[in-house]
Amino acid sequence: MNTSTAFRTDRYELTMLEAAITHGTADTPCMFEAFGRRLPGARRYGVVAGIGRLLERIRDFRFADAELTWLAENDVVNASAIDWLANYRFSGDVWGYADGEAYFPESPLLVVESSFGEGVLLETLILSILNYDSAVATAATRMVTAAAGRPLAEMGSRRANEDAAIAASRAAYIAGFSATSNLEAGRTWGIPTMGTAAHSFTLLHENEEEAFRAQVATAGPGTTLLVDTYDIAAGVETAIRVAGTELGAIRLDSGDLPTLVVDVRNQLDLLGAHNTKITVTSDLDEYAIATLRTAPVDSYGVGTSLVTGSGSPAAGLVYKLVARQDGNGDWVSVAKASAGKRSVGGRKYATRVRDENGLARQEKVYVGLGPEEANSIPASERPLLERLITAGEIDERHLGASGTSRAREHHAMVRAELPADAYRLGRGDPALPTTFA
Repeated sequence: MNTSTAFRTDRYELTMLEAAITHGTADTPCMFEAFGRRLPGARRYGVVAGIGRLLERIRDFRFADAELTWLAENDVVNASAIDWLANYRFSGDVWGYADGEAYFPESPLLVVESSFGEGVLLETLILSILNYDSAVATAATRMVTAAAGRPLAEMGSRRANEDAAIAASRAAYIAGFSATSNLEAGRTWGIPTMGTAAHSFTLLHENEEEAFRAQVATAGPGTTLLVDTYDIAAGVETAIRVAGTELGAIRLDSGDLPTLVVDVRNQLDLLGAHNTKITVTSDLDEYAIATLRTAPVDSYGVGTSLVTGSGSPAAGLVYKLVARQDGNGDWVSVAKASAGKRSVGGRKYATRVRDENGLARQEKVYVGLGPEEANSIPASERPLLERLITAGEIDERHLGASGTSRAREHHAMVRAELPADAYRLGRGDPALPTTFA
């Protein structure tokens, strides 16, 4: 099976490489940077996600015989470029914000130091992963805020591309979701999985009672029964009659939830099912979840809104060349000056400035300073850039299920240091200013 990720790119990256090889500049040492000029949806902060996935795909970025043959047969690049691609292995260095880190406008989320040829080929791969995963994580963290400590489950697989669904599960889990309905996400990333039955299972049977009895006989009384296929009040009564007062939970997937949940909670209590929980689904987003904050809801399931970034399906990150070496080996800052699309040139080192109480107050970006020269950073500033790849060798702490768990823990720490203004759901300015030094 071909596992190469080399074709997950745009043609113009290869044609730029071809021209650079012809002109003799493909091996010029360069620095590229991924950043966002603004936050998606005028939100208060963004969340980085996709780093672990990206590192795996950089590892697999290889041009094997199948890719090289296709490039030649379709006259994409010339023979010299194909020979160069045949030996491609990323051998540079990559620094980046960790999965789960908060970011703000102009945050240097990823810094790639390599030859021009090696670095330019990764643009589409980097942006396609970080833009989607970060958009989902940014939406997810807002839903976690709105849920106010109640668990959320990701269940959007049927509303996304099959690969994006797995990525969304990982991003949501990093941002604080408790579980996913997607089995591949569970197997690949170690995320707890959940799920019981849909309306089709109820409709399979002659009546609701028969369906509930079949489910309880298989899964036990601790299961969750879906009670809104027909009449909800009748469904609740039937669920308790079948499973007993120790039924684990009932699920509501329709109706006027703020009112309905109160009525169902009262009915459950009158039936003696005081410990039976209520979980709600039904096209929730952060705003709908917030309206249920005072309602007796125990958990939420979120699908469409989550996997589409709740209105911001891409984080808006870009990847730009910010420095190159000249003929004397000196670094020269370069920057785009287009109206509305400016960039800040030069190598960068970023920190999160915190006050005496440990609360974040500022995103500080040092221009012209590399991680190796950052010994003079004050103790009140938390370094944000981690070494991800060194001379082509990937830091495996970011990979797999253990890397995902590490990212989830990191995000919990990051959330704890953000100021209260960061958790507002309304559109507004970033919670922290970004300053350059």
